[in-house]
Amino acid sequence: MNHYELLFIIAAALENEQKEAVIETVKGIITDGGGEVTQTDVIGLRRLAYPIQKKNEGYYVLVLFDAPAALPAELDRRLRISDDVVRHIIVNKNEK
Repeated sequence: MNHYELLFIIAAALENEQKEAVIETVKGIITDGGGEVTQTDVIGLRRLAYPIQKKNEGYYVLVLFDAPAALPAELDRRLRISDDVVRHIIVNKNEK
């Protein structure tokens, strides 16, 4: 199992229930893929450094998780096609 860090930005226009649903969906993708979520930190609403898709604010969420090596590719694919996720990045914490 590798240690990963996922930071993603949810569209600020969503309702709180929808934001929570997106977070739970991401956690579900991780656990269904054989991973384990170790920590979730909801940073909250922040101003973006530059406009993305004509949006100036986003809802930031940081998730730390352990997973097999194949899971980040699937997670990346699913986050790319999601309309609710504006941007995301997955970092392998094992690499130096």
